Amino acid sequence: MRAGKRLRGATVLAAVAVVAVSGCSTRAEDSGGGGGGGGGGGGGEDVATDVGVEGSTIRLGVLTDLTGVFAALGTDITNGNTLYWQDNQVCDTYDVELDVQDTNYVPQNGVQLYSAMEPNVLAMQQTIGSPINTALAPEYEADQIVNFPSAWARTLTEIPGTGVLGATYDVELANGYQYLFDQGLLQDGATVGHIYFEGEYGENGLAGTRAVAEARGLNVIEAQIKSTDQDMSAQVTQFAAEGVDAIVLTVAPAQTASAAAVAQAAGLDVPILGSNPVFAPGLLQGPSAQWLKDHLYVASPITAWQAQPELLEQYEAAYPNTTPSLGAIFGYAMGDVMNQVLDAACESGDLTREGVTAAFSELSDVDTGGLLVPINAFETGVSPSTESFILRPADAPGGAEVVQEAFEGELAADLAGGE
Repeated sequence: MRAGKRLRGATVLAAVAVVAVSGCSTRAEDSGGGGGGGGGGGGGEDVATDVGVEGSTIRLGVLTDLTGVFAALGTDITNGNTLYWQDNQVCDTYDVELDVQDTNYVPQNGVQLYSAMEPNVLAMQQTIGSPINTALAPEYEADQIVNFPSAWARTLTEIPGTGVLGATYDVELANGYQYLFDQGLLQDGATVGHIYFEGEYGENGLAGTRAVAEARGLNVIEAQIKSTDQDMSAQVTQFAAEGVDAIVLTVAPAQTASAAAVAQAAGLDVPILGSNPVFAPGLLQGPSAQWLKDHLYVASPITAWQAQPELLEQYEAAYPNTTPSLGAIFGYAMGDVMNQVLDAACESGDLTREGVTAAFSELSDVDTGGLLVPINAFETGVSPSTESFILRPADAPGGAEVVQEAFEGELAADLAGGE
């Protein structure tokens, strides 16, 4: 099953939690757990299992951020994960249970929490943040864990079994620049100021800016910050003094809000281009809401809610007291891709970690019904996609609308790598 069912909601708690989600098909009557065989395999029989499968239940891990710099995004992504698995099963046989843990976006927390959950999970449905995925890379490789990160850094494509769901940040930003050039909002030889987080997220986004700068003769003013830095006054004031033609952001929504407020106060009438994590609908509740609507462009692997009215109805029924961000769409799509992997492993009769890893490595031309950009394949060191949507803040569900459907910019294929 895929998107389109009405689901039952459950609130994600910012604490150690296990979220049980029941499926819509009949449970397997005789499916073994532990290290033995069990139900499944299309017909529900003779499927090899080991870790994370008990009876007719598969347990998947979630390492998310419910209280740190990406708390709003992490909550929505996890809600999307939960929503998907409440009405979907693996091979019409196995229900999925999520072990949800809050890392607070701290790598050390992620490592400790994973160590505790690892003996009981088959795969990782979500790991949020490039730093935490990077910190866990040795463990994920040693444990043969299939993992879908809520992050798009190029370095993550080097981790065996880790599937980045969209274009990597360098490709994503290159596509964003392409849109600005195509719309006449930026010209060859322009000056841009790029604020970016230290670490894999920011540095991979900066790599995209540098590639575009080399190809189009841009002058780049680089400003590295920590994820805990909240005030962008110094950076944007410098950009204004230098006469930038655009501001580029590879940060979190809090820094986006600050940059917008400072730019607005300075009368800096230039476009802002952002990687997909820079925006959250809560930004449109602040004093710079209209300025953001007029100036912000977001390159994204995720579509907007306007393209998914049925899923929006399901989400609002399940979570009536929340404002749905695009993260919820992403979380739902993550579940769909994981189900494609697990279904393939089940059909092959092998729901062990080794079997799931093998199914993951063979997955290609991944279609999520338009929730995400097309995913070509998961090859080591290669961006899984070359396409991006372009979104803009708007008075719409999720606070954004699509102004450019998924497309591939001129530099995307070269930046993506591979053959």
